[in-house]
Amino acid sequence: MKADAGRKYRAYPTGEQESVLTGWGHTGRALWNVALEQRVYLWEQRGYTLRAIEQCKHLTVARTELEWLGDLPAQAGQQILRRLDAAYDNFWNPDHPAKFPARKKRGHGLSIPFPGQAVEVRKLNRKWAEVRIPKLGRLRFRLSRAIGGTIRNATVSWDGNGWHISFGVHTGTRPAAPNGRPGCGVDFGVCASAYVSTESAPRLMPPSLTDSEKKRLKHLEQRKARQVTYAKKRNGGKYGRRLRRTIAGIGKLRTRQANRRRDFTHKLTTDLAKNHGMVGIEDLRVRNMTASAKGTVDKPGKNVRAKAGLNRSILDNTPGERRRQLAYKARLYGSELRVVPPFHTSQTCAACGRVDPASRKGCGRLFGCVHCGHEDDADHNASVEIEARARRTGGTVTNSTRSVPRTRVPATGRRRMREAPKPAHAS
Repeated sequence: MKADAGRKYRAYPTGEQESVLTGWGHTGRALWNVALEQRVYLWEQRGYTLRAIEQCKHLTVARTELEWLGDLPAQAGQQILRRLDAAYDNFWNPDHPAKFPARKKRGHGLSIPFPGQAVEVRKLNRKWAEVRIPKLGRLRFRLSRAIGGTIRNATVSWDGNGWHISFGVHTGTRPAAPNGRPGCGVDFGVCASAYVSTESAPRLMPPSLTDSEKKRLKHLEQRKARQVTYAKKRNGGKYGRRLRRTIAGIGKLRTRQANRRRDFTHKLTTDLAKNHGMVGIEDLRVRNMTASAKGTVDKPGKNVRAKAGLNRSILDNTPGERRRQLAYKARLYGSELRVVPPFHTSQTCAACGRVDPASRKGCGRLFGCVHCGHEDDADHNASVEIEARARRTGGTVTNSTRSVPRTRVPATGRRRMREAPKPAHAS
């Protein structure tokens, strides 16, 4: 049984447990980096592919020789190596967008994974529960929702807001029958977070940070820049306690911003999937849309600061995450996700179907067709056109509806390993 759903809860470790979990998190990060370097070295020198089943044997030996590594539960170390296997499998898969597995820096969020059979959950009351973790004891967490299935894996993680416990759960949920509700098209934008074709007003995402929080974030980032410069000049590049407190403050604000953004995204996608039988969206290439405009020294870019601000606004609306959530929520609520080509949706008249850039002068908020005289909000007109294209697909849902097939860009550096011929094994 594989996990088909996730559950995340706020954990409340004791002071001693928090110290142990912090040490385990850094140990797991070091183990990931060492295991990755070992695999890269063997491939570059001998063309040998090392997998987790063999690295687990090396881990057993290392645990007896290194005290800091032996303190980490064996199940957690094995899970880290299995996750490295999954990272490689995703990288080798041409249909997966994953890049080459990267090293984990100290600034990464801490996480300690465990297999499902290594943990045991016990409900204390209606609001609280605890999970038994090897070599740690029982960790209390807020039972904000029922687990609702068989636990297949668990991960203890830390972010700017504190500790959390996540469970991969097998629920056995099957796709729901078609709900029979009317379809819609949705245009994800910047000024209007989402405009639904069947609605007369856009859905706007509340600011992810208040004005005071934005000022506080700017102040902390400026302070961090000064403290990093001081650390490089006077402290040999080592981070002091003040600098780490500044980084922690930035992380807390960034986590709060991400949580608010995620909350709006979940509410939006759940409402769209639950109340519509078909949802049409554009096949956006977010990476291309947010490409930098800085240019080179010889040919500097134009409007670099303006493009950077636009990129932040695009990423703040998380179009890729909305598409991911709609894909799995549509199956749960009996809806259907249809992805359509994004070409000229903002320049196509939803009434007569004519494409003309003159109908959208200056990329304003008003769309006025120069052929039939149809006038509408530009984003609403685009959402109606998206719905029309989605209905013409005949119910075929594809990962990409572009005419050019999706291909992986040739890799550079270490990623050329998979393209280079394997050297002969040393005798």
